[in-house]
Amino acid sequence: MSTPLSTADVQAGSVWSTLVGQERAVQTLRRAAAGQGMTHAWLFTGPPGSGRSNAALAFAAALQCENGGCGHCEACLTTLAGSHPDVSITRSETSVLYIDDMRELVHRSALSPAKRRWQVMLIEDADRLGERTGNTLLKAIEEPTPKTVWLLCAPTLEDVLPTIRSRCRNISLATPTTAEVSRFLVQQHGVPEGIAAFAARASQGHIGRARALAQDEDTRHRRREVVSIPAGLISLGACMNAASNLVEIANDETAAITSAANQRELAELDAVLGGDRKAKASRTYQAALKDLTHSQKQRGKRRVLDVVDRCLMDLLSVYRDTIAVQTGAPGELVNEEMRPKVEELARRTTPESNLRRIDAVFTAREQMTEFNTTPLLALESMMVALKV
Repeated sequence: MSTPLSTADVQAGSVWSTLVGQERAVQTLRRAAAGQGMTHAWLFTGPPGSGRSNAALAFAAALQCENGGCGHCEACLTTLAGSHPDVSITRSETSVLYIDDMRELVHRSALSPAKRRWQVMLIEDADRLGERTGNTLLKAIEEPTPKTVWLLCAPTLEDVLPTIRSRCRNISLATPTTAEVSRFLVQQHGVPEGIAAFAARASQGHIGRARALAQDEDTRHRRREVVSIPAGLISLGACMNAASNLVEIANDETAAITSAANQRELAELDAVLGGDRKAKASRTYQAALKDLTHSQKQRGKRRVLDVVDRCLMDLLSVYRDTIAVQTGAPGELVNEEMRPKVEELARRTTPESNLRRIDAVFTAREQMTEFNTTPLLALESMMVALKV
């Protein structure tokens, strides 16, 4: 019989306590950690913000914990911190996962666990596995060692190579409700109820985004800038300015996030290979520097696209709210705090025109992610299509 996630679990800070609105998935994972229905490969799927990576990491901790994920022992704490010797976490900050990284992961997967429980291989972005890279993993997933467990994460089953997804047990996560997210922010982070309610609505079920909105005024300010854009798109010049401002927001946020990490990586490279001027002039140092610079540029590019994509979701929420007002749909708006502006936009537009604007936003996303169009060019075209 399954054991539901209890209030005691949350209050005690078990590894499951941050999985908001995922009771059914937690029940399955807890049973597996206890030896009921355990298998060697798992695929965690769900929409952005549903907690795919968090669920996989919680499961990894539960597998290493003598008590099924208590949240307090060394195994739980080191797994959640990313420092457990038998839990390998692969995160991609670029648009693809590289074949050399996968070969190294496959090699580690064959090792016996140091702590004698499980060798857990967690891949956060299995949707970024190309065919060659996926094939590198395939044999290891097909024929794992008895103590090896693969945990893969992706938005949907269709985002993963068929040969890999067919060999995994799927854990499907749902988008948490606004009430669940708000309650989590209040109970787990001490956020005032008013701010928690706003963050829960504005995040549209994305837990990480809700936490940032609840705890950081700069994040709230940047979102206010974005959701104010639709009402101001009344001329071609305004459209061009809006596109430029959106790219600037993405670049500034990316620089704030990556600059310190980039400097630290360069310092580490100097410490290892560039102890003096002669060493820095060596072929070894220059090759390593070239690889590091390329990697940092790729991460930066991906981060900009991620920030732009989040901004586009905020824009979509305004048009969704506008259509809700126009059609008399019940319930709160995502942007309830700016209802008067949404109602004004509703008077100036039609539901049909706003559906076309929503299509324009999705077209811009596709241009940037699928066709590698530069963000500024894609956003300029989009803003013209959004003009009121």
